Amino acid sequence: MARKVFFSFHYERDAWRAGQVRNSNITQAIKGYLDAAEWEEVKRKGDKAISGWIDEQLKGTSVTVVLIGKETSNRKWVKYEIEKSIEKGNGLLGIYIHRLKNRDGEKDTKGDNPLDNYYITVDGKQKKASTVFNTYYWDLEKGYENFSDWIEEAADIAGR
Repeated sequence: MARKVFFSFHYERDAWRAGQVRNSNITQAIKGYLDAAEWEEVKRKGDKAISGWIDEQLKGTSVTVVLIGKETSNRKWVKYEIEKSIEKGNGLLGIYIHRLKNRDGEKDTKGDNPLDNYYITVDGKQKKASTVFNTYYWDLEKGYENFSDWIEEAADIAGR
């Protein structure tokens, strides 16, 4: 059965890289991905429309995949997506994508893992989300081959 996942990433900077992950012949049902025209339309409607769109896209998902580029951890809407994902009990999966090329053929520098900024309660204790859920490098750890397993692992950790 295909698992519904939500993708969280810095749209303006990493959409091309995110597209490479998203389009990697994965059979999961994918949510949380807009093309440029749709994203601009949602943005024009303001913060309330953006948060509403995110909330709607998170419905029915069990894992949130955070695609980590250079500036991902500082993005307002990535923070919101992670917070909402934690609230609903989604599994989290971090994937570094900075080494993938953008549309101009350029790689980027590694950014901070945004999962370091959030805490999850496990067995009554607060732990950093980054110590509970795993983070991988898409290219170095064969994401194309392992992505489905990583998603299932995150779901299992979250009990989903």
